[in-house]
Amino acid sequence: MSAAVLRPSGERAVLVELDSLTAAHALSASILAAELPGVLDVVPAARTVLVTVHRADQLSRVATRLQQLAREPGDAAPEPATAAIPVVYDGADLAEVARLTSLSTAEVIARHSAATYTADFLGFAPGFAYLSGLDQSLHVPRLDSPRTAVPAGAVAIAGEYSAVYPRTSPGGWHLIGHTDTVMFDPAADPPARLQAGMRVRFEAVR
Repeated sequence: MSAAVLRPSGERAVLVELDSLTAAHALSASILAAELPGVLDVVPAARTVLVTVHRADQLSRVATRLQQLAREPGDAAPEPATAAIPVVYDGADLAEVARLTSLSTAEVIARHSAATYTADFLGFAPGFAYLSGLDQSLHVPRLDSPRTAVPAGAVAIAGEYSAVYPRTSPGGWHLIGHTDTVMFDPAADPPARLQAGMRVRFEAVR
């Protein structure tokens, strides 16, 4: 897979530092597939994976296994799942994005829905996935003044990312549509609709 550096993170967790997003996704998938005894939680980020165990006395054994998994070939990890998200492209900033990119709104919709995205990592809010793979022509800066309340289900873009707001929250991304797909449900297993490493496609429904 790649070289990994393990750093203690409290009494019940270890942070695995890797050299790429791909390596972090592969290691995270391998850990989940291995179902290591004692592991409570696995949280991948851009170049790290945080692994938490149930009890402090389990940490050393799990850390040894993490080193082994990090050295194994990346193709041992399973193929990532793909999620399809239906979108109504009616966002408040759709026309502004078209102006900024010198495209028509139809072209903005076509390019946004044509891409296959990867959920790089989750952050900002529970269930908020940073989706890379946005067409370069749609890379626009964040709003100068963030909104105080973006509705749940809003489909947005900013910089190199697209995302779906999982709940009503402040936000500074350009809103280009909305979806009725529930992105975060505390009662579901897992609560977040998208997981790091998943592939995502947006489907224009009108």
